[in-house]
Amino acid sequence: MSRKTVFSSADLPEHLGDRDRFSLWQDIHVAKIWSVEYSISEKLPFEAAIEATAVGSLVLGQMAGTIKHATRKTSNIADDGNDGYLLLINRADTVLSGTQAGREYSVGRGEAALVTAAEALKMTGADWNVWANVVVPRAILTQTFPQIDDRLGLKIGAENEALDLLKRYCQLLESGRPLASPDLITHATETIVDLIGLVTGAKGEDAELAGLRGLRAARLQAVLAKIADNFANPGISAQGVAKELGLSARYVQDLLQETGISFSERVLEMRLQKAHRMLSQRHNDEMRVSEIALISGFSDVSYFNRCFRRRFGYTPSSAR
Repeated sequence: MSRKTVFSSADLPEHLGDRDRFSLWQDIHVAKIWSVEYSISEKLPFEAAIEATAVGSLVLGQMAGTIKHATRKTSNIADDGNDGYLLLINRADTVLSGTQAGREYSVGRGEAALVTAAEALKMTGADWNVWANVVVPRAILTQTFPQIDDRLGLKIGAENEALDLLKRYCQLLESGRPLASPDLITHATETIVDLIGLVTGAKGEDAELAGLRGLRAARLQAVLAKIADNFANPGISAQGVAKELGLSARYVQDLLQETGISFSERVLEMRLQKAHRMLSQRHNDEMRVSEIALISGFSDVSYFNRCFRRRFGYTPSSAR
C-alpha cells in the first residue's frame, strides 16, 4: 500500500536553539532515513522538511529547506548499506551541483540527474533549496537497465519530455489516494522504472521497447550535427561536444561506437574530405597546402600529409 510520511524540523522541540535543532534533525534523519552528512545555510534560520510517499518498494520524496550541502562518504555507505538510485529533480530557482563517480553535475530548475547511494556523493545548493527524489532499489533498476551506472551524473534538461511525464505521474501518485491494490502498485512501479529509463537514456532491451531507440537516435543526430559544424576547430573534443549537449563524454563515445566510427576517426575523415575538396577546387589554386590544412582543422602539416596520403593514396599536392 502506498503511504505518505513527513519529517519536518517544525516538529522538533521549540526550546532548542537553531544548531541543536539541526543536530537533532540530522540524528533522526540518519536513524530513520539514510546516512548523510548535511550542513546548513549560515544566513537563514534552520528549516527542513521531507515528504516521502512509498509506492511498493519505490519512494517519491521531496526535501525543502536551508540544507546547503549534502555529503555521503564511504563510512556513511557502510553505516546503512543503502545502495538504491535517486533521480534528483531540482524544483527551485537555485542550482544544485555535485560530484559522483568522478563526474560533475549541475542542475537548475526543472532539471535532473541520476545518482546512487552506493557510491560517495557530494551536493551543494543555495541557502534555500527544494528538490525531489525518485528512489529506486538497485536490484529493480539494474534488472531492467543493466548499464544504468553509465547514466550517473548526467544532466537531464527540463525540456526532456519523459522527465515532464515522470514529474506529472509522480505528482498524481503523491496527491491522490494511497494505492491499495497490489496490481496497481506493481503497475505504478513498472511505469516509474520505464520512465526513468527514458529520462536517463539508459541502455537495454527493455528501454528500447519503451521507446528509447528513438531517444538515442535523436541524441546521435545531435552529436553528429555538432561534429559537422565544428570539426575544423582544432580544439574540438568528445568532452566539449558532450558538455554542450548535456551528455557525458562516455555516452557520446558509446553512441558513435555504435555507428562503427569513433569520435576521432569521424573528425579526421571530415577534415580530410574538406581538405580534398579545397585542393581540387580551382579557385583555391593560389592557396598553399599548409593553409588548406589549417583551415580544415589540422595544426600539424606533417601529420596532415601522412593522413592524406594514407587516406587517398597520393599526396595533397597531387590532388590539385
